[in-house]
Amino acid sequence: MTTTGEHRDAAGGTTRGYWWWERRRSVALDVGLAAVSALECGVEGVRFAQASSLPVPLGVIFGLLVGSVVLVRRRWPYAVVLVAVAVTPAEMGIVLGLVGLYALASSQAPRRIIAALTAMSFVAAFIVAYVRTRQDVGGTALHAGSWYVPFLAVLVSVGVTAPPVLLGLYVGARRRLMESLRERADSLEAELSLLADRAEQRAEWARTEERTRIAREMHDVVAHRVSLMVVHAAALQAVALKDPPKAVKNAALVGDMGRQALTELREMLGVLRTGEAAAARKASGVSAEASAAGVAASAAAGPAGGGVPLAAVGVAAAAAAAAAAGDGPCLGDIEVLVGQSRAAGMVVELMVQGEARVYAPEVEQTAYRVVQEALTNVHKHAAGAEVAVRIAHRGPEIAMQVENGPSGGGAADAGLPSGGNGLVGMRERVTALGGVFVSGKTDAGGFRVSAVLPDVVVRGAGVAASV
Repeated sequence: MTTTGEHRDAAGGTTRGYWWWERRRSVALDVGLAAVSALECGVEGVRFAQASSLPVPLGVIFGLLVGSVVLVRRRWPYAVVLVAVAVTPAEMGIVLGLVGLYALASSQAPRRIIAALTAMSFVAAFIVAYVRTRQDVGGTALHAGSWYVPFLAVLVSVGVTAPPVLLGLYVGARRRLMESLRERADSLEAELSLLADRAEQRAEWARTEERTRIAREMHDVVAHRVSLMVVHAAALQAVALKDPPKAVKNAALVGDMGRQALTELREMLGVLRTGEAAAARKASGVSAEASAAGVAASAAAGPAGGGVPLAAVGVAAAAAAAAAAGDGPCLGDIEVLVGQSRAAGMVVELMVQGEARVYAPEVEQTAYRVVQEALTNVHKHAAGAEVAVRIAHRGPEIAMQVENGPSGGGAADAGLPSGGNGLVGMRERVTALGGVFVSGKTDAGGFRVSAVLPDVVVRGAGVAASV
């Protein structure tokens, strides 16, 4: 769970409803300062009442009211300073003036207002100090120069105005810096939360893509072999009693098809196990310190957060390594693929144009799978149809086309199920490599599958180069 500044304030005891106070300790502090200020002004009010021939209780009440103004220093610091300036001639409100100037300097007030009110407080303190010092000097036998009284008045004025203003400016600047840092931290926390959400979305996307890729591989491996096995089994059933030697031949072909399907399935499962083991080793080697930075890196570089996304990436990497090692099918296996369909009774014509060359493993596997799936669809949906397989090596690309005529009228339906994913899988394979895939019915009543793949070719010593 992301902890924001609001949560920290709540954890720190922030309360609402105390007028302009946000914390209980702020209430206690201001009440204590108000009590000290009221006591000081009340004592000074006695002397002020005696000097002005006013009733002493009235002077005390006046002092208490003036000193209590400290309570509003957080809400109205201007008022506190103005009241302190106003009662300066009565020689009361020293605490009130100090607290007011501090509150004003530490607030968000404009600098020109702070300077103006500080100047007023300085002038008031200077006048009172000047008059009082001159009276004290005149009442004694002390003979001082003309500079003594103004100098002493300036010292007193600076002493009661400069320290609270400077302290308030420092505290205000520090408070604003802390608020800025807190806002920045909250922003970073929100951004990290967003990055974590995006990483989770990308991880889910990677898992979905990996499941789709595995399902497509399983479909390509199983569908073609099993389709041929079903066709041979049907032929075996038809000739078992009439032509025993042909039945034996078909039975051997069924066995070969089954063994080849099992071999390809074992290779695929071996690739998956290798990828999962590599991902597990990689995940176990990740330290706790690096895992925090992995959230932001996964949002920028791709899905790498959590065990499953790492496994998905490891499987994909292992599959690519297996393709690079030449474990999968290639263009040279298409002749064997066509021969298997011919052995099942299909009339297949293979035509190759251009000079054959070695392509990148993923290109050759994709070309092989397209032809394989197209032939499988012919076995399923157009039994007895004649098929033309064309492979063209032309400059910057390789093209393949599988076209069948209408199904033979006397051909028996093999009864093979169809999930409707064959064409979708071929299109996904081709477009993933930046190729073009087209399929559809022909004017003669057959079906045509065409694909063009870019020439990402392995030349010479096996270094992949893009033409």
